[in-house]
Amino acid sequence: MYNNLVLSSLTYLFLRTVVLNIIFLLLLLGSGFAQTAEISGYLKDEADQPVEGVSVGVQEDVKYAANSDANGFYRLVLPAGTEYSLTFYSINYDKQVLKIKLKPDENRVLSLKMRFKNALSEVSVDGGKREVEVTRIDPRVFTQLPSVSGNIEDLIKTQIGVSSNNELSSGYSVRGGNFDENLVYVNDIEVYRPFLARSGQQEGLSFANPEMVSNINFSAGGFEARYGDKLSSVLDITYKKPLKFGGSASASVLGGNLHLQGVSKNRLLAWSIGSRYRTNTYLLKGLDTKGEYRPRFIDVQSFLTFDFNPKFKLEFLGNVASNRYQVIPANRETTFGTVNNALKFTVYFDGQELMKYTTLMGGLSATYLPHARLKLKFITSAYRAKEEELYTVQGQYYIDQLEADFGKPTFGQVAYNRGVGTFLNNGRNYLTAFVANTEHKGTYYINQRSEFLWGARVQAEQIEDRLGEWRMIDSSGYISPYSSTAIDLQDVYKTRISLISQRAQGYVQYNNTYTFADTSSLTLTGGVRSHYWTVNKQVVVSPRITLAYKPNWRRDWLFRFSTGLYYQPPFYREIRNLQGQINKDVKAQQSIHFLLSSDYNFRMWQRPFKLVMAGYYKQLNAIIPYEVDNVRIRYFANNNAKGYATGLDLRINGEFVKGVESWASVGVLQTREKSPDNIHYIYYNKDGEKIEKGRTFDQVATDSSRVDPGFIPRPSDQLVTFGLFFQDYLPKLPSCKFNLNINFGTGLPFGPPNHLRYQQVFRMPPYRRVDAGFAYNILKENRVMKRKNVFNHVKDIWLFAEVLNILQVNNTVSYTWVQDVTGQTYAIPNYLTNRQINLRLYIHF
Repeated sequence: MYNNLVLSSLTYLFLRTVVLNIIFLLLLLGSGFAQTAEISGYLKDEADQPVEGVSVGVQEDVKYAANSDANGFYRLVLPAGTEYSLTFYSINYDKQVLKIKLKPDENRVLSLKMRFKNALSEVSVDGGKREVEVTRIDPRVFTQLPSVSGNIEDLIKTQIGVSSNNELSSGYSVRGGNFDENLVYVNDIEVYRPFLARSGQQEGLSFANPEMVSNINFSAGGFEARYGDKLSSVLDITYKKPLKFGGSASASVLGGNLHLQGVSKNRLLAWSIGSRYRTNTYLLKGLDTKGEYRPRFIDVQSFLTFDFNPKFKLEFLGNVASNRYQVIPANRETTFGTVNNALKFTVYFDGQELMKYTTLMGGLSATYLPHARLKLKFITSAYRAKEEELYTVQGQYYIDQLEADFGKPTFGQVAYNRGVGTFLNNGRNYLTAFVANTEHKGTYYINQRSEFLWGARVQAEQIEDRLGEWRMIDSSGYISPYSSTAIDLQDVYKTRISLISQRAQGYVQYNNTYTFADTSSLTLTGGVRSHYWTVNKQVVVSPRITLAYKPNWRRDWLFRFSTGLYYQPPFYREIRNLQGQINKDVKAQQSIHFLLSSDYNFRMWQRPFKLVMAGYYKQLNAIIPYEVDNVRIRYFANNNAKGYATGLDLRINGEFVKGVESWASVGVLQTREKSPDNIHYIYYNKDGEKIEKGRTFDQVATDSSRVDPGFIPRPSDQLVTFGLFFQDYLPKLPSCKFNLNINFGTGLPFGPPNHLRYQQVFRMPPYRRVDAGFAYNILKENRVMKRKNVFNHVKDIWLFAEVLNILQVNNTVSYTWVQDVTGQTYAIPNYLTNRQINLRLYIHF
């Protein structure tokens, strides 16, 4: 009985203790909850666009922190009753610090406008939606970038995974792809490259006007299903909607720009108009080919926004461009070869070249918001291009051997002549392209963490192409190839093609973020798109998915894995073969992407930095072989090849110099292709000598061997690339700034112009280019305004002095092939621009 009493007492005491502790804990928790509060809001930039990736935190306690999402929304739960310093920080925008003190259970809404940092001292390529393979780029960087072409694509050439070996061209390669494998959008409207351009100096101005751009998103692979059907990359450009009157003007020895923008008094209409004029005469005079250059590139663009009410708006984008390139060559002198075998190629020209490219584009979009969660957009656009390529050029050339003996007084002078000849190139090519489409895009915001996207597009295309080309080579008085009965011309193409077709495409995409108990998160971005073209009657289905994991680590790491089946249905260029005829049976090229990447935000020297690392493998199937001459891509118009592209990319950007942003990137790439068309035979004469035209005396074959070269380098195979953009300023004179742009790439493959891909495995010299720019802020934006001063309407004025190709490197872009009567072939390098100095005045008002 005593034991039962003791047990009952102990049980009572235990239960009472448990109950009292539970009550105490509930009171403690209740007290804790009662003393918290919430602060949230939306962060937008000066163009009223949401700002993502802004770090919102409390200076006094770093554990209270959050980042704004894709809609600019942030939310923090803080202890109430205490004053805190709430900080809003981003590399792209000015830092803001606000003192706050919240009451218990208060839900305060605090929305802010984030102001871009000074464009010429504060630069950032950090940002963008981290959960997908997209990098956001501040277009204001372009103002200070030393640029030869004046195109905004020069900014893209410095991004991760991108390479370019021609400063005169807007084209760029991404992770083993060619120029035609890159998607370019301006306000959701797809834009196109010229069809007939052969060289960078003929291209002129690209579509996007840098002064009208507010946002640039770039993806080097693994992009979402909402983007179109190309194999390599996406460049998504958005034009800015002005909030007040303003503009800019610039002038240099290479041309000038004028941009004006404003809004109507009733705020119904916001308008932006830009005009550009470009001439490369100053640059082209430094080329080996001397003559009279008359390049002229002009365009006018307008972007209009009609805000009828908060739920409905109309946007119009229009462009008129006229690019004209004329050259009357006089002579050329190029030295090439080695120290022990130096040669000089001299040509005297007759004739001229004239290339004209005129484009018209108009697009109209309507955006309707039935309610806060649903966004509907309807787009219609039309594009027309008229291109003419007219040339008749005769060249009389001499190939001389130079004296290589250092001990002789005639060292470096002509020792003897190795051959003379004449070539005649003639072409009359005309192409007209018309593309019109209608598109619908929709987005349904399920909640703050998930959304559903869809879209559909129909497109009509009409191509009118008339091709007429031929060339002739006369070496030592004999037409090559020699015939005693006829004059044989080489590469004779005479075709006339009219192609009318339609396309239909659509997509669905779902995005969702899952948050785990430890506050780590997993973001899923998945979708599928489909494409049909009436010419080849092929339907392709392209599933794509990206997984992004944000661990709950003390350091700010994020890991992404992207994969997908990417198709590129052919456009007109891909189905036209080397003879100028079209093959309607060409199917879509296929690329299976596997991409693993990470980015790490950290601080070093008490300044922000970002490290991006990526590894990728792309399996290429049913690809169309092609060859490249300068910027001209010529397709074989078949799907006989397969291949792969694999590599590693690394990029770091941050404030290497306090207050200004710089970045460096390095890439390693290997891309190969294999085709049964590369299988060939080698023939031997009776002495067992390999028969080579122009070299072997006995040309009678008595034996042969079959050769399968297997995987050979693709034309874009470039082992190592390196890019650097560096900014600095004088500490005691911050108005004086300096920037440096470095591009390096190992040699690209090339070969003789016989259209045999297996012979195009030689390597060009590496591309090495350094451009330097010096800037002085003549009139500062934050100056004290004087009364009745005309300059009070001017925000700032900058004077730039740019030294282009400061190291005076002769970069090779292509080769001119000449042949003597014996069949001996010589590859003469065609060099790019020399060192030039450009002065530029920029006024912002």
